[in-house]
Amino acid sequence: MLPFTQHSLDKLEALFKGMGYKVRYEKGNFKTGSCLLQNSKVIVVNRFSNIEVKINSLMELLRELEPDISHLDDKQKQFLFNIKQTKLTL
Repeated sequence: MLPFTQHSLDKLEALFKGMGYKVRYEKGNFKTGSCLLQNSKVIVVNRFSNIEVKINSLMELLRELEPDISHLDDKQKQFLFNIKQTKLTL
């Protein structure tokens, strides 16, 4: 598990950016969590969620996606692999 810190959130955002996604924090009347706008590679996260919910939402989305990892460096690939493995152990 990742610690629920701003640093962890920044690492997740950098990972998404490396895969070609844009993470946006918006206010609105949508459920706490995240959503992926299908053809635009934009992830929208509720800005009023606490940091724990933001991190968990982004991690869950990473587990569901089958992204193109060809542009990621080795450290980011390992980070993604570790996130995907936590699903298997839960």
